[in-house]
Amino acid sequence: MHTTLAFTLALAVATPALATPLTLTDVPKAAGPAVSLFNGKDLKDWDAWLGYADPALTYKRPPVAPIGATAQSAEIFKVVREDGRSALYVNGKIWGSLVHKGDFKDYHLRPQYKWGKERWAPRETQAPNNGLLYHSHGAPGVVWGTWSQAVEFEIMTGSIGMVVPVGEAISVVTDAVDDPSLIKPNLRYAPAGRVVTAKGGATDWNVEAYSDAEKPAGEWNTLDLYVLGDRAVHVVNGVPVLEVRDLKADGQPLTHGAIQLQSEGAETFFRDIVLEPIRSLPKIR
Repeated sequence: MHTTLAFTLALAVATPALATPLTLTDVPKAAGPAVSLFNGKDLKDWDAWLGYADPALTYKRPPVAPIGATAQSAEIFKVVREDGRSALYVNGKIWGSLVHKGDFKDYHLRPQYKWGKERWAPRETQAPNNGLLYHSHGAPGVVWGTWSQAVEFEIMTGSIGMVVPVGEAISVVTDAVDDPSLIKPNLRYAPAGRVVTAKGGATDWNVEAYSDAEKPAGEWNTLDLYVLGDRAVHVVNGVPVLEVRDLKADGQPLTHGAIQLQSEGAETFFRDIVLEPIRSLPKIR
C-alpha cells in the first residue's frame, strides 16, 4: 500500500474525531421541575475557595497554605452583565473553585459558557482552560490545595467534554482508542474502543473527548451533562462527545455530589445553569 495512504488510514482509525460525528438518541424528559443554580443576582448559593496566590505552585505541593475561603474570592467570582444579561463571571487569575451548596443526583445539567479575553500566568499562552466538575465532595481544596474531589467535564479549547478524575481517590471507566496526536496517556473516547479506567494522579489520568464541538471564541456554548447514578454522558452544543461509567471515590460508587466551577487561568462567563431530574440516560450512536 502507498505510504501516504497507509498513514491516512491508520490516523483515521486511531483518531475517531476524524470519523463520523456521534449522535444522541433517547434523550430523557424531565422527571420533575427544573432548578436554576444561578439566580442572576448574587452567589449566596455558592461557596468560593482559592488556591495559591501564585498558581504555578499548584502541582508542586508547596509548604505554604492556599488562600482558602476569604473575601478575596469576590475578585475572582462575581455576577456581571454580559451581552445584556446576567452572567456568573470567573476571572481565572487565581485558581480556585466555586462550589454550589446543593447535593444532586440523577439529573440533566445545562449551563452555557463563553470565553473572555484575559489569560493569566502560568497558562497565558495556552488554550483557555476551565472546568465543570460534578459529584464534588469532601473538603474544599483537598485536591492540590485548590479544588474538591470530583469528576470533571473539561472546558478547555480543543478538549471540551474530556473527562478528568479530580483527586487521587476518583476513578472512572470508559471506552477509548489510542490517539498518537494527543499528549499522554494518548486516549480518546470511542464507543467501540477498549475498556479503560482513568484515575486521578495515575498514568491514565484522562480520556479525551471524541470530537471538538466548540463554537468559535466569543460565542456562547451549551453543555449538556446527563448523570444517572454512577454513569454520565457529556454533550457539547448538541453533539455527544463522551460517556463514562463506574464512577468511584475510594473504590465506592460515586452517585451524587455538588456542582463545582473552576477558575484555572482564563476569563470565563457562565449563564443559564439549569438542572432538572431525569430517570434515564440518553444513548450515544
